[in-house]
Amino acid sequence: MGIFGRKNDDIDTTSAPAAVNPDLAALTGDYTVDPAHTTLGFVARHAMVTNVKGKFNDFSGTLHLDGSDPSKSTASFDVKMESIDTGSADRDGHLKSADFFKIEEFPTMTFRSTSAEALGGDDYRITGDLEILGTTKPLTIDLEFNGAAKDPFGNERVGFEGKAEIKRSEWGITWNAALETGGVLVSDKIKLNFDISAIKSA
Repeated sequence: MGIFGRKNDDIDTTSAPAAVNPDLAALTGDYTVDPAHTTLGFVARHAMVTNVKGKFNDFSGTLHLDGSDPSKSTASFDVKMESIDTGSADRDGHLKSADFFKIEEFPTMTFRSTSAEALGGDDYRITGDLEILGTTKPLTIDLEFNGAAKDPFGNERVGFEGKAEIKRSEWGITWNAALETGGVLVSDKIKLNFDISAIKSA
């Protein structure tokens, strides 16, 4: 059962709004993202032959879910760029430097949603403004709703998985090095992946 509602397969979905399950009203509310059970990750192609995976360890986020009207749902994230973690201290230091994220000048990356929609089933899409290095560009994230449950501590939780792709050059992150065999050291295309767990506010 989808968090924002489903589209009725018997209706022309090009013009009809998503059909909403009345049970979803119970999930409507404000949520705080739980960093201990959430991953904000990325994957970059390295030397044209392998992938380097990383994540950010220090961030905060809030969600507002509307079970009756998907367009009223929102998301907001603030990510500390100093917390980047690719499993290599040397590589992380380079990513924090002026060649990439310039963390002393731009310590935070932010995302603020501008729209949300139900695609059918458990699939949703959220679009917003992603700011990196002082540059703001639109980002669209495809999400799958993983469900809702009350944990052993009495917290009401919801979970989502998400994915997106960006070109880092669009945010002014252009450093690279040519390879002798052709191509470049770091891909322009970056894959983003999210595992989100959020707790409903009292």
